[in-house]
Amino acid sequence: MDTPLATVFLPLALAVIMFGLGLSLTVDDFRRVRRHPRAVVVAMACQLLVLPVVCFGLVVAFDLSPVLAVGMMLLAASPGGTTANLFSHLFGGDVALNVTLTAVNAVLAIVTLPVITNLALGYFEPDIGQDGLGLQFGKVLQVFALVLVPVVVGLVVRRRSEGFALRMDRPVRLLSVVVLVAVIIGALVAERDNIVGYLVDVGPAALVFCVLSLTTGYAVPRLARLDKRQSIACSMEIGVHNSAVAMTLAISVLGSVGLAVPAAVYGVLMYPVAALAGMLMTRGSRPAEEPTPAA
Repeated sequence: MDTPLATVFLPLALAVIMFGLGLSLTVDDFRRVRRHPRAVVVAMACQLLVLPVVCFGLVVAFDLSPVLAVGMMLLAASPGGTTANLFSHLFGGDVALNVTLTAVNAVLAIVTLPVITNLALGYFEPDIGQDGLGLQFGKVLQVFALVLVPVVVGLVVRRRSEGFALRMDRPVRLLSVVVLVAVIIGALVAERDNIVGYLVDVGPAALVFCVLSLTTGYAVPRLARLDKRQSIACSMEIGVHNSAVAMTLAISVLGSVGLAVPAAVYGVLMYPVAALAGMLMTRGSRPAEEPTPAA
């Protein structure tokens, strides 16, 4: 798909989003894994193992077309983003853990995205006009360049000029939100002739997947005896996906706007659903955490 959307705007948009993510990270965020190893292992197990299995079950249960099925699997393989940190902050989650999970997720995605994508393409065999299905080595390098390089650049900028990085954090976050909205609108407009059918087909599956992602991200850590703040952080990291990664991979690397539609729909749904989930997770917690007045 050789259009300005695929070759220029989307890669640039993702670079801005991932650069903003890099600006929010420090080397200590990676080192913090040693202080919270159980929380990181539990969250990553949910993200990398449980979610793809849940998503696969959903696309089969909803009998999605091959294109939408692979699009959903791309979404499941996509890491969380800085928006997850914001939701975690709003609802009393462990934001430091969120930042650590985001950092680890961004690195692991370089391996997990191509693996899950190739498995999904091989199983569902969507008709997306490629001579050969799958992410070959050259395209894996594209994923690396699109996802990790801007994060590393942001990290280096933060390390060399922390004052500049801190001043730019809010503007870049706002720009990232604007860019994500523009990417979603662009993907939906590009598929405007099919959008009603796509929404009818993938909307319910995307909604259920969002609910299950947030629920899994909270329930599994609680079962693993993580505290409530850590569980909220895990829930937001696992449920609030970086839709821009999935859409850019779909359009710019695999050349199919149809593959990007599930991520675009999810990108619209996840904000109100995550807000509702946050309210439910924190309901009644504040009074319980307040000290009992002395008699």
